[in-house]
Amino acid sequence: MASMLTSTHLLLAAGFALVQLVVILRALLVDGRDPMSRAAWVLALLLVPVLGVVAYLLVGEPRLTRRLRHRALAAADRLVVPARAACAPAVAPREAIPDRFRAAFRLCEALSGLPAVTGNAATLAPDSNAAIDAMVAAIDGAEQSVHISFYIWLTDTNGLKVVEALRRAARRGVTCRVMADGLGSRALVRSEHWAAMHAAGVRLQSALPIARGAIAFLGNRVDLRNHRKIVVVDNRLTFCGSQNCADPEFRVKPRFAPWVDVMLSFEGPVVLENQLLFASDWMAETGEDLTGLFATPLPAPASGQGFPAIAFGTGPDSPKGAMSDVFIALLGAAEREVVISTPYFVPDTPLLAAVVACARRGVDTRLILPARNDSWAVGAISRACYPQLLEAGVRIFEFHGGLLHAKTLVPDRTVALVGSANMDRRSIDLNFENNILLCSEAVARQVRDRQDDYLRNATEILPESLGKRSIPRRLWENTLTMFSPVL
Repeated sequence: MASMLTSTHLLLAAGFALVQLVVILRALLVDGRDPMSRAAWVLALLLVPVLGVVAYLLVGEPRLTRRLRHRALAAADRLVVPARAACAPAVAPREAIPDRFRAAFRLCEALSGLPAVTGNAATLAPDSNAAIDAMVAAIDGAEQSVHISFYIWLTDTNGLKVVEALRRAARRGVTCRVMADGLGSRALVRSEHWAAMHAAGVRLQSALPIARGAIAFLGNRVDLRNHRKIVVVDNRLTFCGSQNCADPEFRVKPRFAPWVDVMLSFEGPVVLENQLLFASDWMAETGEDLTGLFATPLPAPASGQGFPAIAFGTGPDSPKGAMSDVFIALLGAAEREVVISTPYFVPDTPLLAAVVACARRGVDTRLILPARNDSWAVGAISRACYPQLLEAGVRIFEFHGGLLHAKTLVPDRTVALVGSANMDRRSIDLNFENNILLCSEAVARQVRDRQDDYLRNATEILPESLGKRSIPRRLWENTLTMFSPVL
């Protein structure tokens, strides 16, 4: 009996060893993978074999189902041509964008398939509650359509304000389409409020719904999320920024509140480009044809009116490191200063090198991060980067007024990048993100002034303070950096 048990155990061990070897080989054979990511996964598979194998099968590769990938490609093919034709009268002239920033705009054009367009206007919301109130007012004034996509949508005061505005709009005949991420907004999707919107006539879709049971290994990668925050009303107004549909108190994580966000509303041709991002996601998830949204060409903007901008998206179906490339292009174009705010700083190797190089060539480079991060691992990895950044001359500030969730990058007070993308591996390689890059000294100055508000509520990290870190803390932070590509 004992020998039979021993033989069974040996067979099980041999079987698992074979599975582990196959998974390690798979991690090594995937083309185009960042070498650090490859090494991190192999290390995890060797150190924690059982958990490592399960984790790799679930989240080891940016996997989309064949059906969703096919639909996404088909949607892009059907939408980009009419959208490009609709935007043609508003194409920004070359001289409207300083030469040193053209490379960044060209990158965004390659990602979106659309040109930078001029004739835009923007308004920066004073705070998160004001941004929600502006969205509700826009929905209440809608005449044709309202399209909304959020990663996190809570059933709190602000979340329900938008729910009720959508119900009112649908009842008066406005076509309302709502997409909420299947993980980040799962509480709303399962709630009576979701059903109430459906009953009122709002068209609903849970984005990237979570597969359960054994099919979780066969469906979309479970932690690959639609992180976008998009509101488009009547093809005339759009919102873009870092804010989810929730109260700043963010009651699901009250210890870190308030969430401090940035949100801008835009009018002009860039609205149509943000509409393309929503339409692409909606068509990929539902199959509904939305090409009619781009049937009417935009009027040519009056000469000298408005500013150039481009809306673009990135995701697991984008070229590898596409979001990182945009960050790097803007950092490389800065001549005097660049100020960055991001809640999650886990850069890939090229982006970290670009931030370091920016400071080394004499650009006043400032990085604003939250003092308390809702992700302990991300906070630790960010701090492990501090010595290299400070040595290069980057000035680092930790914000104390809540969780700084605003994603902003402003070089030389001339252009501004706002949207949903963080400077971390998830935004760079995994999540579906949306951003707007704009060229306007007036708007860039407003965003830059908001960054100054963050700086006034932040403490600068000085090089001498790093020497006070304990050895266990340094060991912990530096060890976590080895696994940053898999977090």
